[in-house]
This record gives sequence, structure tokens and C-alpha cells, in this order.
Amino acid sequence: MAAETPVCDFGWKAVDFSLKGVDGKTYALADVRGPRGTLVMFICNHCPYVKAVIGRVVAEANALKEHGINAVAIMSNDTDSYPEDSFDNMKRFAAEHGFTFPYLIDETQGVARAYNAVCTPDFFGFNADLELQYRGRLDSSKRELIADAPRELYHAMVRIADTGQGPADQIPSMGCSIKWRERLTGP
Repeated sequence: MAAETPVCDFGWKAVDFSLKGVDGKTYALADVRGPRGTLVMFICNHCPYVKAVIGRVVAEANALKEHGINAVAIMSNDTDSYPEDSFDNMKRFAAEHGFTFPYLIDETQGVARAYNAVCTPDFFGFNADLELQYRGRLDSSKRELIADAPRELYHAMVRIADTGQGPADQIPSMGCSIKWRERLTGP
């Protein structure tokens, strides 16, 4: 089922975490924070939206390092129901795609809930003060990579690195819904 991210809540502060990476290390927000910005990405291994763009995601994360922005990817799906997203498969996925940023497992799904993550991929672009400035898409690619798509995420994050502010107009990311272990019920 396709899901779409909500409008950016400008200024919302990044929530700390402590999650195990595919490299065996445990990471907190301070460990992945960039001097001029931080990109927190919720992804998974099995989603066709992620599979279509993962090469570009890695390339953009690498390009953003030159602007003082660090990236981290978090996998929050229920691995019992979606074994393709298991920790061992996360290790394989990261190696196959040459991840240069930590790929972390959110086993309790608490981090995804704290961030109100909706789909994979879901991008959270924070400025140097860890204030949310981007909650948009990578680019116009969806289940297929669009060759010459404008670099929306990249340009937004460069702007954030330079000014501390994200663009006013942002197009929501779309992808597979987060696979929750149990649905929260509410009013």
C-alpha cells in the first residue's frame, strides 16, 4: 500500500536514538550528526520504491558530505512479517549498494513512531541545530528511476547547509507504508 509523508513541521527537533548498525556498532543521533545538517532516512530492503532509487540515495548522501551533511538510514519494518528486511538481509543490502552511511535497525519501531515515519523512503532533513527543514521526496522517481529528475532532496539539503532553512514548497515522499507490528488505535 502506497503512503505519502505529511507536510514538513518546520523547526521540529530531531529525536535521539540508540540503534544497532549493520556494522555491529550502536549509533546515537550525536554519532551521525553532520556539522551543517543531518539527513535521517527511513528505508527498507524489500520496498519497490526504495529499490528503484537506492543507487541515487547513496550517491546523494555521498554528495551531501561535501556540504557538511551526514546521513543515516533506519529500517523499522516488522521483520517477522517481512523477512526480506531482516538484519542479515540489511547487511547484504547495504553491501550490495555500497552504503557509506550507517544502516540501523529499529527493532522496537520506537524511533519510527517518534519521528512519525510513514513510508519507505521517508526523508527528514535537519539543519545544524537539528531542526526539521525538509520532509519531502528524493525526486520525482517512484517505482521506476527517472533518469534526469531534478535533485529535490539534494538541493533542499544544500540550501539547509548554507542557510539553515529548507524550501517553503516541498513535495511529499511516497512509498510503501511502514510495516508495523501492531496498529495503534485511537479516537
